[in-house]
Amino acid sequence: MTRISSICCIGAGYVGGPTMAVIAKKCSHIKVTVVDLNEARIAAWNDTDVNNIPVYEPGLSDVVAEARGRNLFFSTNVDDAIAEADMVFISVNTPTKTYGAGKGQGADLKWIELCARQIARVSTSNKIIVEKSTLPVRTAEAVRDILQNTGNGVKFQVLSNPEFLAEGTAVEDLFEPDRVLIGGDETEEGKEAIQALVDVYANWIPRERILTTNVWSSELSKLVANAFLAQRISSINAISELCEKTEANVNEVARAIGTDSRIGPKFLKASVGFGGSCFQKDILNLVYISRSFGLKEVADYWEQVIIMNDHQKKRFALNIVKSLYNTVSGKKIAFLGWAFKKDTNDTRESAAIYVADELLNEQAQIRVYDPKVEEGQIYGDLNYLHTRSAEENKENVAVFSDPYEACKDAHAIAVLTEWDEFRDYDWQRIYDSMLKPAKIFDGRNILDVEKLKAIGFKVQSIGM
Repeated sequence: MTRISSICCIGAGYVGGPTMAVIAKKCSHIKVTVVDLNEARIAAWNDTDVNNIPVYEPGLSDVVAEARGRNLFFSTNVDDAIAEADMVFISVNTPTKTYGAGKGQGADLKWIELCARQIARVSTSNKIIVEKSTLPVRTAEAVRDILQNTGNGVKFQVLSNPEFLAEGTAVEDLFEPDRVLIGGDETEEGKEAIQALVDVYANWIPRERILTTNVWSSELSKLVANAFLAQRISSINAISELCEKTEANVNEVARAIGTDSRIGPKFLKASVGFGGSCFQKDILNLVYISRSFGLKEVADYWEQVIIMNDHQKKRFALNIVKSLYNTVSGKKIAFLGWAFKKDTNDTRESAAIYVADELLNEQAQIRVYDPKVEEGQIYGDLNYLHTRSAEENKENVAVFSDPYEACKDAHAIAVLTEWDEFRDYDWQRIYDSMLKPAKIFDGRNILDVEKLKAIGFKVQSIGM
């Protein structure tokens, strides 16, 4: 039986950092080392003030504070950490390809391959390799092929252990997950490797919640889980547009269908659209895989989820233009929220980026406030689109540390993230500081519409 005493995780981002911190907290007998080539990121994880760690998640700083220096370490010394470890997690970015075959849909696996080659190069003892990144089906085969052809006599077992974390509740999800999924080979060696990882999680997770499959089922299950969740969001958002035309209320429709036990209430919240690192990327990956196997109808079906999400973001932006007398040129639009959801500083694929881009195309002046997202990240997100120059973005987008200043003299407010603090603002003060008629476009349906209307605001919500 393989007993794990040392774990290395390659990648100190939104998955690797929190996951390893919780493993270290729950498994004090295991040394956990998180490595990354990004020196600034590792320095932030090692900051003496744990409130400055690079990933914002409720409760995460406390977990890091308890384990860091005891059995949790963050380092840029990748080779040594890999060489020492019994088990190596690969938790690096797998973005959608921006070049070549599969551009715009397939996953770019260059970082995965580089990790596999580095592991093969420095390993002098047998290791279990764990795919933590979200990957296309049969990526494990490519990783295994690289590892097993190094000629150095080291034996490797490759497992798939996809994450099912929701940003904003990641620590809670790690402490009490619905399930942990582990896929591996059905050989004796494969089963032993699976059991070794099961034993790690079993330190705090009931055995009945730890599911084991073959490696291919595990890889595909991650993509399918995200596709199903995103599908529900696009479905209710499609209905929100119909509600606006028929004077139905999307919240009432969602409540009515959500009480059906076959459907359930989760992920039926109408909004400006989903974001984050996983949903769009994983669905596009599913589309690409389906097309590569000639499954056109399957690919078209899942692609429609993305099409609907893009439509919802554009529709929201164009509704702002229409409501402001068909022009926002030179007008100040205050954005409350830039993160893709509350309780995270992650902005990847955030709806705010694309709504801002549409309004900037209409020559609007954007004023942004988000309680956790840094100014540089906001400009970086807009610059990444390459729609306009960095200088133009700097000229037309202002970032504020005070929400009241962001809203001052604005023609309209757009709520793009569902931060709880937005509900409790002094909305009378905000109304008094705005140009009239003062308009609010609630892209998350979180505000008290009747209270705002009583103050004098003109309010438009999604699906009402």
